[in-house]
Amino acid sequence: MSVEPSARIAFLKQIHLFYGLDDDALVGIAAELDELSVPKDGVVVKQDSPADSFYMIHGGSVRIVRSQEGKEIQLARLVKNDYFGELALVSNRRRSATVTALEDTTLLVLSRDDFKKLFRQHHGLQYNLEMAVRSRKLARQLRFKWLGADEVVYFLARKHWIALYPKILAPLAMFVLPLLFGYAYFQILRHPIVATAALGSLFAAFAWLGWLLLDWSNDYYVVTNERVVWLEKVIGLYDSRQESPLRMIVSVGVEVNQFGRFLDYGNVIVRTYVGRIDFATVNHPKQAAKMIEEYWDRTKHAAVITEKEAMKDAIRSRLGITVQPKPEPASPPQPTTSVPKQKGQSFLKFLGANTLKLRYETGEGVIYRKHWVVLFLNSWMPLAGVIACFGLFLSRLYQLYYDPENAFISLAGGLAVDVWALIFLGIMTLFLGWFLYRFVDWSNDVFEVTSDQIIDIDRTPFGTETRNAAQLENILGTKYERKGLLGNLFNFGHVYITVGGNKLVFEDVMNPAAVQSDIDRRRDARVVKKNQAAAAAERNRMAEWLVTYHHNAEEFRKQQEENKRNQQNGSA
Repeated sequence: MSVEPSARIAFLKQIHLFYGLDDDALVGIAAELDELSVPKDGVVVKQDSPADSFYMIHGGSVRIVRSQEGKEIQLARLVKNDYFGELALVSNRRRSATVTALEDTTLLVLSRDDFKKLFRQHHGLQYNLEMAVRSRKLARQLRFKWLGADEVVYFLARKHWIALYPKILAPLAMFVLPLLFGYAYFQILRHPIVATAALGSLFAAFAWLGWLLLDWSNDYYVVTNERVVWLEKVIGLYDSRQESPLRMIVSVGVEVNQFGRFLDYGNVIVRTYVGRIDFATVNHPKQAAKMIEEYWDRTKHAAVITEKEAMKDAIRSRLGITVQPKPEPASPPQPTTSVPKQKGQSFLKFLGANTLKLRYETGEGVIYRKHWVVLFLNSWMPLAGVIACFGLFLSRLYQLYYDPENAFISLAGGLAVDVWALIFLGIMTLFLGWFLYRFVDWSNDVFEVTSDQIIDIDRTPFGTETRNAAQLENILGTKYERKGLLGNLFNFGHVYITVGGNKLVFEDVMNPAAVQSDIDRRRDARVVKKNQAAAAAERNRMAEWLVTYHHNAEEFRKQQEENKRNQQNGSA
């Protein structure tokens, strides 16, 4: 069945590439589109083939795979309203991947010449295309490990270069120092110290400037088919990922000042139920906001369609009509953050406890502890005291061994113990007790994620226990941070969980990004399960009403006709 012109125009309006075009321009583009039907498992384009068309998915879905070193790498799984083929057309290269239909798919195709003509005629569209191409290129280069198997990056950007301006003024000013030292070396005093100062200040200025550029390049704004993400990283000091599911978005806005209008940068404000995520100083802010809105609208539209289909099935079931089972998509293997089994774990198993594990699973739950670095920082003093006293105790034993007049334990004239050795042993015992207290205190502070709750347990030895818990479905947002040199070197940090107006904090946990993923994955599963149960109950209730009406419709019609006859007889 061919796609009607009106349907083509409505379809083009939903794709951000054509944002800013009026209806007349869309009518012209719709007329130039060819229609291509591809059966399931049919190949649309092959890797290394010439690039001659741009494709938009009007119905169905496709899989994009690249063959590399004898292996197939899935780059993306695209669905209705997605597009592909623009990268090869823009860069004048052959196809970089093979595209295969995952089901019967309808494509709207724009030829290479028409594609280039379109963007020459409408200069405003070049920003849309530029943003899309840059996003896809960056996404293929970076390949974020936290992405799901079928999660597609649609928008990926760094801050505008103007964000560097106030930061690089200081290192640029620092370049004055090597000039001054160089002048002093050649004109005033030819001394090695002056030459060293010139070279050292030059190296420091370049290193500072390079570090700022690298720091700028490590911050990203990301929009996928599932969530909106802000990645912020300061090398060696700070690492954070703030995100929100697309379904949690409330609104998308743009803030641009006068200077931003001139250079085409601004802030895109994504407001969610938990707060806001700012895409600060981003290129082409209006186009970026439009892209976020497009995928947000897709999420809402997909939810409505799913609900309608479920309602139809509920009514069919109540009427005794056979409901055709829907094929379930193959679920990709879930990423795991379990600690791999290593040598030495059999010893821990022999101890019969998980005392030294930073993460371990108990049935449906996962337990996290603070990192060992935290244990060391809190207990290095008693540990140093134990080592020092033990060294002094061994030193005293060594002295007593070569002293014929004294011994550690003497039985002559009664039991006697060397006083100094006993003092060292006693002090070491006190330090050991202090260290054990710190160790037990560290071991007792645990964070737990179950199938329905997150729990923060803080228990002091011989003291009180504080237990804070929250239901997974009440979590509004999560965020992790790695701060400081130690946090980045040993990969530990905080995970912040927003619940209502409060926050729970999983402090100093190892690999906070994986902990955040654990929480988000379990929260999403819990929310989906509860929403499905509530929606199913509501559908069944409404279906029961509709079926009751259906069964009694004939009786209601007869009663209505009888009432009309009675009214007519009464008036006669």
